[in-house]
Amino acid sequence: MIERELYTQTGLPIFQNRMYDSFKAGRDCPKGDMRLVEDMETGLVLNAAFDPSLMDYDAAYQNEQGTSRKFQQHLGEVADLIEAKMGKASIVEVGCGKGTFLQLMLERGADIVGYDPTYEGSNPKVRREYFSEELGIEGEGLILRHVLEHIKDPVDFLFRLARANADRGLIYIEVPCFDWICDNYAWFDIFYEHVNYFRLSDFERIFGRIVHADRGFGGQYLRIIGDLSTLRCPARDPSDPVRFPQDFKERFQAEVRYSPDASIVWGGASKGVIFSLLRERAGFPVSRIIDINPAKQGKFLPATGLQVLSPEQGLFGLPRGSLIHVMNPNYLDEIQRMVGPDFICKGMNND
Repeated sequence: MIERELYTQTGLPIFQNRMYDSFKAGRDCPKGDMRLVEDMETGLVLNAAFDPSLMDYDAAYQNEQGTSRKFQQHLGEVADLIEAKMGKASIVEVGCGKGTFLQLMLERGADIVGYDPTYEGSNPKVRREYFSEELGIEGEGLILRHVLEHIKDPVDFLFRLARANADRGLIYIEVPCFDWICDNYAWFDIFYEHVNYFRLSDFERIFGRIVHADRGFGGQYLRIIGDLSTLRCPARDPSDPVRFPQDFKERFQAEVRYSPDASIVWGGASKGVIFSLLRERAGFPVSRIIDINPAKQGKFLPATGLQVLSPEQGLFGLPRGSLIHVMNPNYLDEIQRMVGPDFICKGMNND
């Protein structure tokens, strides 16, 4: 592969959302390196240091966001989009996680089944296993929400999905938007577990026919509906190179220097994990991590070993006027209402 290097980091946890039972276990979690590159043949962005043999998703993996009203609103908008463009008949969700979105679609009358080894419930519509071509799928529409960024050779994976579905049907794909990460200098949004980083133009080169394409969730996510029968191997467009900020690392270092008080963080998921780790390395460690997800509370984060606190625990004893850094600005208003006027919430990427 001919490549152009964009960004590097060493010793990142291979899983941001795997929770640990002790400080030591969190500190000693498996780690890997990030070497973000642009593939000069396909134009895709990926971690050239990624080792897929290290990745084993199980029930200890906790990435559920459905406890937030803001995220529930986003899921409702996605369901509306899927129903409008793909219908409700014969839907397959590959990588359905804990089944929150699948359950929402069921409640709305969809005929849907799901696959995910991390599923913990008892819904017979979900099979606890990775998708493979041998399983066979028959769907008029496929759903791939926050899966493709985790898959080495994502285009090959899409071709496998298409073959399993007789090279037909539509597929809804939702992934983080790399342009949003670059535009907002979101250094805490680049991590090992995401081997791929997509732009809208990438999908325009992957699919010959796109039914729908936009950005959702405050611009953070790409939402694509493509025709599986028109899949093709992308070729880099020289007129559309990856525009990665040259001062990306410098902006991070400056932000740490000018915000040494960012020790109380709301958000114990991927953003909070990387934010806490890189701040610790810079000499400005985070002291408290707060999260509303009960499955995370009391557990310990990878790399830093910080214990995740409930809002009640995390706010206890804080002086009035304390500053709380909200990792995802989409939740800023929701969290400010939750904590009340005694605390000041600041969203990351919000000046």
